[in-house]
Amino acid sequence: MGGNQTRITEVSLLGFQVDPALEFFLFELFSLFYMITLLGNGVILGLICLDTRLHTPMYFFLSHLAIVDMSYASNNVPKMLTNLVKQKRTISFVPCITQTFLFLAFAATESLILVVMSYDRYVAVCHPLRYTVIMSRRGCIVLAVSSWVFSIFLALVHLVLILRLPFCGPHEINHFFCEILSVLKLACADTWLNQVVIFAACMIILVGPLCMVLVSYSRILVTILRIQAGEGRRKAFSTCSSHLCVVGLFFGSAIVMYMAPTSHHPEEQQKILSLFYSLINPMVNPLIYSLRNAEVKGALRRARWKAMPM
Repeated sequence: MGGNQTRITEVSLLGFQVDPALEFFLFELFSLFYMITLLGNGVILGLICLDTRLHTPMYFFLSHLAIVDMSYASNNVPKMLTNLVKQKRTISFVPCITQTFLFLAFAATESLILVVMSYDRYVAVCHPLRYTVIMSRRGCIVLAVSSWVFSIFLALVHLVLILRLPFCGPHEINHFFCEILSVLKLACADTWLNQVVIFAACMIILVGPLCMVLVSYSRILVTILRIQAGEGRRKAFSTCSSHLCVVGLFFGSAIVMYMAPTSHHPEEQQKILSLFYSLINPMVNPLIYSLRNAEVKGALRRARWKAMPM
């Protein structure tokens, strides 16, 4: 490092570089998406807490997914909305790094919760007689807590590796939040170790879990095809199809973001993909579970009947 280098105290988030009129439209659109995200996941979480029929392992893990989705969106979207209507789009370096840490922690947690949910469906379909023993209350709590703890630990590893770097410029991040790949571009030192750890984390958090999900659902599919009764087969497909849609949305966008070769416009591609799994996925997840899940729709109807005046 040269003697004229200074450490960064704040950075500018360039965000979406579009016309002011389009920025106002994006502000209204993303604000609507954010409210739908909070409302949808809040409703799912409320139904699971209030309806005793949903006090099962599947919905226990779904409640954790709803919490992650709300936290995920709340970590990135409010700052993005603020920057769309402000001229000064700066963020102090410490909040920026905090945003990076929380983003990594929530992303890893969602990945692991989705794997646990696929395991729950595997046990329910392939080993129904042992389901209550395998997916006991204690076992579910251990799986959920382990997912959170491991994800926070992995995010802390990234945080420590980031903080060891000297940051001296440029003072701009071409993104709408402090995404880790964009933050590393501010470092004035070799980031090869960070890049290696990011790739290893992708293998652990994305490729490994996705393979486990695919193995689980391949065995689920074989078991479903052996079911003779049409009603039983339909119910099995119904309970698994919603989760498969969410898995496809999350892992598809994340793998393209961090493991696919870069395109001719990598930074713009990163913004779109980050927006997809920071806001779009958390918004559509509760819609998928409510529209495709008969038990959630039934709980929503019961809640509406209770809320109606006699």
